[in-house]
Amino acid sequence: MPESSFKRMWQEHFESGQRVLQMEDILNEAATSIADALRNGKKVLICGNGGSASDAQHAAEEFVVKMERERGPLPAIALGAHAPFLTAASNDYSFDTIFERSVRALGQPGDILIGISTSGRSENVRRAFVAASDKDLTTIALLGRDGGFTKGLADVEITVPGTSTARIQEWHIFILHSLIEMVEDELGLF
Repeated sequence: MPESSFKRMWQEHFESGQRVLQMEDILNEAATSIADALRNGKKVLICGNGGSASDAQHAAEEFVVKMERERGPLPAIALGAHAPFLTAASNDYSFDTIFERSVRALGQPGDILIGISTSGRSENVRRAFVAASDKDLTTIALLGRDGGFTKGLADVEITVPGTSTARIQEWHIFILHSLIEMVEDELGLF
């Protein structure tokens, strides 16, 4: 009897998770960077395309509102979430510039940029990292596959290997949730 689709997907998810488990030191480094920035009155900017844009908005909401425990808001912005800006920048310039323009407009030295790309091949995320570097932001890349052409641009890189976008995205949201809880703990908010 052939393996069911569900069991195959679970196995892929589990195998990816085993690789994510080996990233504890990198996740601690990312959480410390975010906590240090927030402790110093800075903010978190987050960007991504498609499902990664949804993950960026989800993570920004978790920073500003809360995860599971009651606490005060933490400053975070999902770039590209404002439709009029997104369509104007795409129309007047290029879709490749949407996150770069936002980083240049909103980013301040010491802020954090989290760029999410399941392929590592999102030109607008790559350009956001370049702009963040120019403005002295600390950068965290949440990538997939082999990191693509975005690999090597961020201060901290978390790359979920694999070929399935769905499995990569599943672990990206887990990693984002984990980072937020780790930041809350490091800030001693409870």
